[in-house]
Amino acid sequence: MSRVLKIRDLTLRDGQQSSFATRMTQEQIDRVLPFYRDAGFYAMEVWGGAVPDSVMRYLSENPWDRLEKIKAAIGDTSKLTALSRGRNLFGYNPYPDNVIDGFCRNAIESGLGIMRIFDALNDVDNVKSTVKYVKRYGGIADCAVCYTIDPHFTAAERLKARLKGKKLPGEVFTDAYFLGKAKEMEALGADMVTIKDMSGLIPPRRVAALMRLFKKELSVPVDFHTHCTPGFGLASVFSAIVNGADIVDTNIWYFAGGPAAPAIELVYVFCRKLGIDLDIDMEAVEKINGELFYIRRELEQFDVVKTFPNRFSPLKDTLPVEVERLFDDAVGAANAGKEEELLRACHGIESYFGFPPPNDLVRKAEIPGGMYTNMVAQLKQLKSEHILEKAMELIPKVRLDAGLPPLVTPTSQIVGSQAVNCALDEMNGKPMYTNVSNQFVNLVKGEYGKTPVPVDPDFRFKIAGVREETPYDTSKYEMQPNPVLEDCGGIKLAENEKEVLLLELFPMVAKDFLTRTKKARCEQVRAEKTAEEPKPGKARAAVKGNVVAAPMPGRIFELLVKEGDAVTEGQDVLILEAMKMENSIATPYTGIVKQLLVEVGETVAGDAPLVEIE
Repeated sequence: MSRVLKIRDLTLRDGQQSSFATRMTQEQIDRVLPFYRDAGFYAMEVWGGAVPDSVMRYLSENPWDRLEKIKAAIGDTSKLTALSRGRNLFGYNPYPDNVIDGFCRNAIESGLGIMRIFDALNDVDNVKSTVKYVKRYGGIADCAVCYTIDPHFTAAERLKARLKGKKLPGEVFTDAYFLGKAKEMEALGADMVTIKDMSGLIPPRRVAALMRLFKKELSVPVDFHTHCTPGFGLASVFSAIVNGADIVDTNIWYFAGGPAAPAIELVYVFCRKLGIDLDIDMEAVEKINGELFYIRRELEQFDVVKTFPNRFSPLKDTLPVEVERLFDDAVGAANAGKEEELLRACHGIESYFGFPPPNDLVRKAEIPGGMYTNMVAQLKQLKSEHILEKAMELIPKVRLDAGLPPLVTPTSQIVGSQAVNCALDEMNGKPMYTNVSNQFVNLVKGEYGKTPVPVDPDFRFKIAGVREETPYDTSKYEMQPNPVLEDCGGIKLAENEKEVLLLELFPMVAKDFLTRTKKARCEQVRAEKTAEEPKPGKARAAVKGNVVAAPMPGRIFELLVKEGDAVTEGQDVLILEAMKMENSIATPYTGIVKQLLVEVGETVAGDAPLVEIE
């Protein structure tokens, strides 16, 4: 009997998130679901990641409805999966067990079959609660080990550190490190383990070694997840298959390659040559792909690649002799462990079909493609694109200062945004870390968990005001306010547990979404404004006193003072949400708050006046 390789299809979550900013509507998804039911993938990733935030923020859709509608259409033919950040769930803050419990129970009741659980620090303690509750309510716990690499320091940098009495770390992220994390997760009750290469940085030789090691030492199935941005993706998936992967993650043709995972069609051709069965109805996959062609055209404004791959049907098309030879070369190279030959063959295959070439900038920078594009977007917003090189240069230092976290959501955003802040500090003649986000403070403090290497106590004191690692104290957690909407008949903003969970996980986005939804229901009209439209400000007196200004564009997350309050220089007066981080804004003046010039939820430009002090 031939070996069967299971496929987790990522198209409707990671695929659209990687390439189309998570903008697929429910109507677009509904068009492909009948074909998905026929295709019979082992699993379909449809939820988690950026989906719940994006469908509320941009599409005015309910995330729970999305999961339930997909389950109703797919039934039990494929397991529905979601991506969760362990104790952080989908957000940037750790949550107490009662929130994690409620989230897991509702997700599984709504149709979720597998929860892929990872922690941005690979701190196994942070996945314990989610594993427990997923299994309690009948779900499959898929624990992911986040692949990352050690930063490269030059001999000069190491010498400079030694002269300052410090030693830069040697190799941290070894095969033994990753296996150790996987075995801890298996001991917790993981039903499967994923090697999660969110950056696409794992080369074929390394995944071959890790896959063989995991298959030898673990008793649960092993999945492999990667992306194609730096050019390793397809070759590394082929290498994982040859070396024993039980499951691999793929996308369907028009949503594959580039920043996303490799195409199922290419994996199918490769496995056919190896005599491996995928147990998938490829005719149904072709029907899905036919619809995805038109959906991708509809998503053109969000398409980060722009260029479509050439049309291809592995069931109907005959490959040219030279392309058949490339696949044969890939099979031979993967079996022989010849990395350069495998990469050369895979790059030739991708080039023939018109998939994006390797992104050398991302490969050399050795950071996730999404992290890089986020930094570029942030600097464009700040009109400071010229400091991109400096910000990139600062990433290894910022990452090391913060305890060498793997670069995966949310630590990639935290480190990347802080590197931008530090580059801006230097540009403005200020010391590094003059401006730090609240999330960076919490990371250094220890609230996200244990970092791979200890944070220097002096640095922690400088950033967070404490010398000892200080874990997140769940006893101090406060639930988000759930106000009564008086103009909607006195109903609560969140009327059930699912809506309460949305408020907890996405406070500002869910508040806007639920307010719009409830008012639309009450007034029986469609909401006219989107979640990101600035709210009109109140009439204000002319500003004559000192003004606290926004250091960057953003959105007012919280006001910490009110008019008439006495404040002193250095006191925090509000929190500005910028670059997905919460930044405490302090007043440089001592005096009385004369006017609050902004309101919670309001979008402001860089240098916008925020508070008047007299």
